[in-house]
Amino acid sequence: MRDGLIEAGGATLYWREDGAPEGAPLVLAHALGLDHTLWDAVVPLLPPELRIIRYDLRGHGRSSVPPAPYGMGALVRDAEGLMDGLGLRDAIFLGLSIGGMVAQGLAVKRFDLVRGLILSNTAARIGGPNVWERRMATVRQSGLSAVADETMARWFSRAFRDDGLDLPWRAKLLATPVEGYLGCCAALAGADFYTTTASLTLPTLAVAGTEDGSTPPDLVRETADLVRGSEFALIRGAGHLPPVDRPAAYAALIATFAARIAHAGPREPQTRKHSHHDHDHDHDHDHDHDHDHDHDHDHEDAHGQSGRQGQREG
Repeated sequence: MRDGLIEAGGATLYWREDGAPEGAPLVLAHALGLDHTLWDAVVPLLPPELRIIRYDLRGHGRSSVPPAPYGMGALVRDAEGLMDGLGLRDAIFLGLSIGGMVAQGLAVKRFDLVRGLILSNTAARIGGPNVWERRMATVRQSGLSAVADETMARWFSRAFRDDGLDLPWRAKLLATPVEGYLGCCAALAGADFYTTTASLTLPTLAVAGTEDGSTPPDLVRETADLVRGSEFALIRGAGHLPPVDRPAAYAALIATFAARIAHAGPREPQTRKHSHHDHDHDHDHDHDHDHDHDHDHDHEDAHGQSGRQGQREG
C-alpha cells in the first residue's frame, strides 16, 4: 500500500494505492458523504494483479475543501488530474452514486484514460435541482444530522439498520465537511448526462441493489440502456452501497468484468460485441435468472427498458 496527496483540478486529493504496482489500473470513486474507506471490504477480495487506486472526492475525507458550490465539471477534472498525475491510462473506472457520474463525464472526455466503466448505484441524472436545493437548505440550517436518518434509510435495508450496521456509515456521513457536502450537492443538482452517456461505446457494467432507495434498479438499468453493449447486474439484498452490505458479490462482479474485457485474470476470446439482448458464450439467460458464473448467486443479471426517470436522490 502507498498513499499521498496530489494537486488535481483545483483541489488537493488524497489517494491510496493497493494491489500490484505495475498492474492494470482500477480507479474507485465513492458516494456523497463518504470517503475512500467505502471500499475497505472489497479491495482485499479483488484480483491481486490489479493496481487499485481509490481517492477522496474534493470536500470529503482527507482531500481539501474548496469553497462551495462545485460543478460536476470540476469533479471530472479532479479525476482527470489524479489519473494524469499518477500516470494511469486505460483504466477501469468504477464510480458509485456521484462517483458514477464522475465516471460518465470522464469517459466521455478522456478516451485515453478509461477503457472500461463500472457504473454502480448511479444514473445519468440523480434527483433534480429542486431535490438538491431542499437538501442544501436543510443542511445549511441544521447540519448533516438533519438528513442522517433519511440518508441511512435510502442507503441500507431495514434489516441492515435494525442490526445497527449502518452506524459506522452514519458517523462517516456526519464527519463529512459541510462545505464539501454542499459543494457536491450543487454538482448533482446541475448534472445531466443523458445525452453524453448515450455517446459512449466502451465496455460498461451497471450495478444496482434491490434495496437501494437512492438509485433504484430501474433508474440504474435505464442508464445502462444508454450505453450500447452494456451489461446490467442486480445484487439481491444490496442497498445503495453494495461494497458495504454485499462485498463478496460485488467484488466477484468486478473481477468477472475485468477478466471479460481482458483487464485482469484469465483472458477470454473476443468474439463479437455484447448487446443488451444478445450475449455471447455463457451470458445468454432470462431476465430474472442469476448470473451463470462461479461466484455468489445473490445477484442477477437483467436488462430492460424503462421511461426516463432521474428523480431519486443520493
